[in-house]
Amino acid sequence: MSGPTLIGQMNSRSPMQIFARKSIDKLISDSEDPTHRLKKSLGRWSLTALGIGAIIGSGIFVLTGTAAAGEHFETASVFHAQMLDVVLSLFRQGNVQGALMHGRPPAGPAIALSFILVAIACSFAGLCYAELASMIPISGSAYTYSYATLGEIFAWIIGWDLILEYTVANVAVAVGFSGYLKAQLAAFGISLPGRWSSSVWAAGHLTGAYFNLPAFLVVFLLTILLVRGVKESARANNIMVMIKIGAIVTFLVVGGMLVRPANWHPFAPSGFAGVVSGGAIIFFTYIGFDSVSTAAEESKDPQRDMPFGIIVSLIVCTLLYVGVAVVLLGMMKYTTFISGAAAEAPVAFALKKMGAQPVFQSVIIIGALTGMLSTLLVFLYGQARVWFAMSRDGLLPKVFSAVHPRYKTPYWSTWIVCVAAGIPAGLVDIGDAADLCNIGTLFAFVLVSLGVMFLRWSQPERRREFRVPFGPLLPVLSVALCTGLMTGLTVITWIRFVVWLALGLMIYVFFSRRHSEFFRGGQSGRELRGPESVKIR
Repeated sequence: MSGPTLIGQMNSRSPMQIFARKSIDKLISDSEDPTHRLKKSLGRWSLTALGIGAIIGSGIFVLTGTAAAGEHFETASVFHAQMLDVVLSLFRQGNVQGALMHGRPPAGPAIALSFILVAIACSFAGLCYAELASMIPISGSAYTYSYATLGEIFAWIIGWDLILEYTVANVAVAVGFSGYLKAQLAAFGISLPGRWSSSVWAAGHLTGAYFNLPAFLVVFLLTILLVRGVKESARANNIMVMIKIGAIVTFLVVGGMLVRPANWHPFAPSGFAGVVSGGAIIFFTYIGFDSVSTAAEESKDPQRDMPFGIIVSLIVCTLLYVGVAVVLLGMMKYTTFISGAAAEAPVAFALKKMGAQPVFQSVIIIGALTGMLSTLLVFLYGQARVWFAMSRDGLLPKVFSAVHPRYKTPYWSTWIVCVAAGIPAGLVDIGDAADLCNIGTLFAFVLVSLGVMFLRWSQPERRREFRVPFGPLLPVLSVALCTGLMTGLTVITWIRFVVWLALGLMIYVFFSRRHSEFFRGGQSGRELRGPESVKIR
C-alpha cells in the first residue's frame, strides 16, 4: 500500500482516535466516489446569491429595532446577565450581585456602528472560511475543515454545534414566517384559524393551539424544492434575493425622504456598551455567509468562486444593513421600538406610521416574507449538507449520505432535516433562538480561524488559491473578536450551549466513535498525528 499521506493504524483501543485528522487529499477523493457524488452546478454569482439569501432574512426586518431600543426583563437574574459581566463581577467582588441586570442597554442610532463592528468580525472569519474553502472544496463547512485540521473530536463538536445552529435557526425563521404571514393576511381581512396557525407551546405554557401549520408547510414545500435539485433551488433563491434587495432599496429611497435628523440624537445613548450589546443581538442577522461554504462540493470552480461568493455577499449585506439602520432610526426615535408591533416589524411599522403610500408598505411586506423564505431555503440546504458530510465519515447513520439516483441530491438527509425542523416549528415558539444561533456560529468561526493558523503551520507547502492577508494577524483577530462577542451573550445561553455539547459528546462516545472510519482501522489517505502515527509504503 502506498500514498502521499500518513495513514493512521488504529483499533477500538486506540486513545488517539479522537485526535485523528483526515487527509485533505482523501477528503477530495471521497467526494468523487460515484455513490456519494453531488452535482456541480453553481457558479460564483449563484454562490453570492446563496450567501445574500442566507444573510438577509427576518433579522434585518425585526432585530434592528430591538437592538436599537434594548431589551428589558421583568426581574433581575444572573441568567439574563452577560457572561463577561458575571466573570468581572466574580473577579472584582467575589459574587455576581454586580452582574444582575434587567435587560440590555439600548444602542440607539449607533446600531449602525454595531452592524459595522459585527461586519468586521465576520469579515475576518469570512476570509478564513474563504482560504479553507479554496483548499478543501468539500461539503460540511466548518465540520469538514475541523476534521482536516484539528481532529475527529473537534470535527464532531463543531458538527454537533452546526446541527444546533441550523436546526434552531430553521425553526425560528419558520415560526417567524408564520407569524408575519398571519399578521399581514389579517391586515387584508383574511384570518387564519388560531389553533392551526399558532405554537402549541410558548412562554413556558400550553397555548391551546393544535399545530402551527403554516410554519410546517413552508419547511415542507422548500424541502421538495431542495430534493428536486440544487440548480432549481439556486434559481428560486436568485429570484427571492432580487425581490428582497428591491424591497430594501425601496425602503431606503422612501424612508430616506421621511428622515428627521433630530431622531439621531442622542446617537449612542448607552455609549460603547450599547454598541457591543447591540452587536451581540444583531449578530443573528449575519448568520448565513458560512452557508456558502457548505456548497463547495456543488460549485463548478470552488477554488476561485467560493472566496468570491463569501466576501462579496458579506460586503453587499453590510452596506444594506447600515443603510437600513441609519434610515430607520432617522424616521422614528429609537425608544419607539421597545415593544409591541414596532418591535415585531419595525420597518413595516415605521413606513405605516410615517404615512408612506400603501404600495410601498406592501413592497416591504413582500420583501420581508421573501427574505425569510430564502433564508430558510439556504439554512435547510446547509444543514442537509453538514449531515451528509458527517454521515459519509461514519459519524452519523449512513442513510444521511444517500444520494438520489436522478436528482443527485442528499435526499434522505434533506427529508430528515424537514422533519427535524418542521415538526418543532409546528409545536414550539423559540424565544431565545437568536442567541443560541449566535453562540453556535461564533464558536464555529473560532474553530475555522484556528484551523487556518494550524494549516499554515502544518502544511505551508499546500497550494492555496486564496490566502488570508497579513499572515496570522487576521485569524488571531477573528478569534479574539468572536470570543469577545460570545462573552456578550447571556449566561442562560451559555448554559444551554454547554448542555447541548455534553449531549453531543455522549452520542459521540456511544455511537459516532464506534462507526467512524478511524475506529475500523487505518485506510488509505487517513492521518493520525501522535505517537501511533506510521507511514506505509
